[in-house]
Amino acid sequence: MFDAEIVEHRAATGVAVAAHPGGPAVPAPPAVRVAWAARPWNDQPVRGLENYPLFYDAFCSVMEYWGLSRWRDWLVGGARGRTLEVGCGTGRNLHRYGPGVTLVAVEPDPRMLRVARRRAPDVLLVRASAEALPFRDGAFDTVVSSLVFCSVPDADRGLAEVHRTLRADGRLRMVEHVRSDSRWQARWQDLVQPAWTWCAGGCHPNRRTEQAVERAGFVIEPDGRRRSGTMRRFSARQGRSARP
Repeated sequence: MFDAEIVEHRAATGVAVAAHPGGPAVPAPPAVRVAWAARPWNDQPVRGLENYPLFYDAFCSVMEYWGLSRWRDWLVGGARGRTLEVGCGTGRNLHRYGPGVTLVAVEPDPRMLRVARRRAPDVLLVRASAEALPFRDGAFDTVVSSLVFCSVPDADRGLAEVHRTLRADGRLRMVEHVRSDSRWQARWQDLVQPAWTWCAGGCHPNRRTEQAVERAGFVIEPDGRRRSGTMRRFSARQGRSARP
C-alpha cells in the first residue's frame, strides 16, 4: 500500500511523518534523504501534457502573467505556522512563503519533484498523493492547494485527508478552477471533459470543488473569497467532521 521514495531535503521541520495515515508518528530529522510516499491502492496517475515540467511551467507562466501570480501571492500570504502544500508541482509557490512558515510540500510525480527540489532546495519535499497523506492527525496549521483538486483522482478522499491532517483551528487555502455557473459553458465542459482529462494529466474542468470542500466538513470564509470566470480563491475553516 505504501512505498518509500528517496527525496533529498535540508529542512528541519519538526513535523511528525507517519508511515501511514493515523499510524505512529516519527519526527522528520534535518538533512536526511528520506520521505515517505503514500499511495492508495487505486492511484494510477494519468499521464498528460501537464505532467511534463516544461509544458507545465510554460502554461503556468502564461496564467501568472494574466493574474494568477497575484492570486498565488494571496494564497501563500495567509499561510501560518506549520504549512502543507498539497500538489506543489514544479514548486512555483515555494519561494513565495514568508520566513515564519515551516513548510512541507507533497507531489506524486517524481519529475515535478526534481524541478521543485532545484527551485527550493531547503523545503521538505515528500512524494505522496493527496488521498493518503503520510502525516499524523492535526499536524498542520495551514494547508495550501493551487490548481490541484481538479486532477486528484478521488477528490473527496483527498479533502478528507486534508481535514484529518489540519488542526481544528487551522485553515485550508485554495485556488482552483471549477465548473462554470453558465449553463452552456458547463455543458461544454461536460462534453470536452473525457478528452481534456486524458490530455491534461487527469484534470477535470467541470468539478464542483467548492461544494466538495464543504462536503468534506469545511466552511468557506467570505474574507478574501474571489471569483473570476471559472477561477476561485478562498480560505476555509473546519466546521464539522468530514462525511464518511
